[in-house]
Amino acid sequence: MLSSDQNKQFHEILEELSKNLDITPAQYEAAVKSYQFVGDWLSRPESPLAPYAPEIEPQGSFLLGTMTRPIHEEDDLDVDLVCRLTGKRAGWTQYDVKKIVGDRLKQHDTLKRMLDKEGRRCWTLLHRDEARFHLDILPSIVSTGYKLLFEQKMFSDSIQDVEKLAIRITDTKISNYYTATDIVDWLKSNPFGYALWFKIRCQVERTKLMSLNEAIKPLPPQEQQKLPLQIIIQLLKRHRDIMFNGDEDKPISIIITTLAAKAYKQQTNVIEGLISVINTMQDYVEERIDDKRRRIKWIGNPVNPAENFADKWPDAPNKQANFYKWLGKVKADLGHLIIQRGPDIQLVMADVFGKRDVNKAFSNIAEAAFSQRRNGSMKMAGGTGIIGSLGRTVIAPHTNYGANE
Repeated sequence: MLSSDQNKQFHEILEELSKNLDITPAQYEAAVKSYQFVGDWLSRPESPLAPYAPEIEPQGSFLLGTMTRPIHEEDDLDVDLVCRLTGKRAGWTQYDVKKIVGDRLKQHDTLKRMLDKEGRRCWTLLHRDEARFHLDILPSIVSTGYKLLFEQKMFSDSIQDVEKLAIRITDTKISNYYTATDIVDWLKSNPFGYALWFKIRCQVERTKLMSLNEAIKPLPPQEQQKLPLQIIIQLLKRHRDIMFNGDEDKPISIIITTLAAKAYKQQTNVIEGLISVINTMQDYVEERIDDKRRRIKWIGNPVNPAENFADKWPDAPNKQANFYKWLGKVKADLGHLIIQRGPDIQLVMADVFGKRDVNKAFSNIAEAAFSQRRNGSMKMAGGTGIIGSLGRTVIAPHTNYGANE
């Protein structure tokens, strides 16, 4: 059981670590500039898509504020986007919509060079400059009136009627990919409804809810005040990345995010929230019988109860096993971390979350502590032995005379 001072100190450390897990301002600005350019190109008057008012919006971790930098600097950031078209020609199938979006991208010489091979659902643009990232662009169709509804829900604090934010998407693996012209028969997704649900789950006492508008158009990382749940998810994702180091069967982010958000109880202190979340996440994994009479794990999409985020587990048991291995390890690692004191905190935390970002976080804390000592506001937290702005023991300022006054 951590004392109040220890809770505050670990909160400060983890909050600082989260800043170093964020993508850099240069990466953020490059990604936004790039997808805004794509949106402009798709919607120009001469574009065959222009009559359908194409819009590019972020989805996934970029939208939720839970994106983390790759462990290895040479790896790509993955920026998930939705290309939203209002309506389509009556005879267009998923194949037609996907092809028309791809063909329009290929009409721009630079975008054509950046285009990767066609994915199952997305077109991918590869950026190979200093800010390495790729844009996954998901073509989708919405009905007339969607934009007005979207703008109304931006400022909502309720998920009532959230299903109306659903979009219809292209998917090459669906049996009617080449034939279905009615979007009702297309695969449904609801990334913006999910973002609204997540925004509400992020709520903490005395904290004003960000609007979905703020989430859709996020501030640069260095200007954004993250909420505890966003930090908790960043930490869990980084622990996973360190543990699995590129293994494709690692727990997927949407499962970690959904279970953490369901388990989160509006704690304002990050370490308290993190401990609570990892100890109760498994309670939100259901067991059901599927249409093959198999007992399966079910992690429901909170805005689409018919969707199981763990749908691949029955046919890929290693994915399920790895989720529980990861959950056991994150519990053990956090339990080991919170009993550490003094310099051992940094050493253990570096093993758990990665040396680069942990050492940078502690370096930032040390620089702040040096400044605090100069102005006489530095303290030591009882029990942790970490020096900073929190705690009860005030450390006297250091003078140029080599003695404390």
